[in-house]
Amino acid sequence: MRTHTSTILALAMVATGTTFACAPAADEGGQSDAGMTAESAAEAPSNPRFGVWRLESDAPPPASNIMTYEPWGDGGMKITVASTNAEGESSEWSYATMFDGVFRPVEGQENATTAVEVVDDRTNHILNARDGDVYQVIVNVLSEDGNTINNEYRRTLPDGTERISHAVYRRIE
Repeated sequence: MRTHTSTILALAMVATGTTFACAPAADEGGQSDAGMTAESAAEAPSNPRFGVWRLESDAPPPASNIMTYEPWGDGGMKITVASTNAEGESSEWSYATMFDGVFRPVEGQENATTAVEVVDDRTNHILNARDGDVYQVIVNVLSEDGNTINNEYRRTLPDGTERISHAVYRRIE
């Protein structure tokens, strides 16, 4: 990445008081990132994030944001976000990860890539980039009961200041 990656990563690490610990990458003989077969899905360990999640929001319908986590590849995950704004306009985008810190394309967002790194059994760091520049790190924390995901969004603005926002997703399936 060409930009503030190290600054953003350092900020995310300070925020959680931890260091990165990535999940193991697939070996050379492993399945490619092409997708998951029924056989590998049956063998894959269950990820507690798999399921459907709704963003808690005070916005009146039709506004909504639904996030779906599902198995992908050999031990990875595909994340799909479907949203509808207050005017009823819908959009959808998705990305896949092997939890190895490798940036992969975001479908439905031009020139966007995302990388995910595992911090611990409940925390992931999600790095979002556009045109090769990291612009946001999300500290994604699964609750102990497995029914809530808390996201802390950390952005470093062009003037060097940081903007932090939060969102809560609740499991609906």
